[in-house]
Amino acid sequence: MTAQLHVVFDGNCGFCTRAVGWAQKLDRGHRVELHASQVPGVLDRFGLTPEQADAAVWAVREEWGVGGHAVGGAHAVAVVLDTALGIHVTERVYGLPLIGRALEAAYRWVAEHRRHFPGVTPWCEQHPGQCGPGH
Repeated sequence: MTAQLHVVFDGNCGFCTRAVGWAQKLDRGHRVELHASQVPGVLDRFGLTPEQADAAVWAVREEWGVGGHAVGGAHAVAVVLDTALGIHVTERVYGLPLIGRALEAAYRWVAEHRRHFPGVTPWCEQHPGQCGPGH
C-alpha cells in the first residue's frame, strides 16, 4: 500500500525523531511515510526549501501531488495525527477560530527550543549513510 501522507522532519533532531516515532506507532494502517529532510532528494521531491525544513515539520498528502500543497507546523501535526489514526477530528479542531493560531504559536516556541527537549538518537545517526554529507 502506498502512503497517503508523507512527513518531512528534521532528521538531526532527537526530539523530532521521537515525535515522528510516536506518529509511526499510532499509524497501524501504514498511511504515513516518514522522510528526514537531510536525505538527498527529499526536499526537491516535496518542493520544500532547506529553510522551510529547518523551521517546521511538513505534511504532504498523496492527492496533493509531488511538489503540491504542503502544510507545516501545527497544521502538519494535526494532519499527521488524523491520517495516522484514520480520523477527521484533529484538523477540524485546528481550523476553529483562534485555536489554529494558538497552536501555531505553541508549535513555533517548541520548534525554536526543540534541542532542549528530551529525544532519542536522531534519525540521521540511526541511519548512517542515508543523510547527505554534513547533515
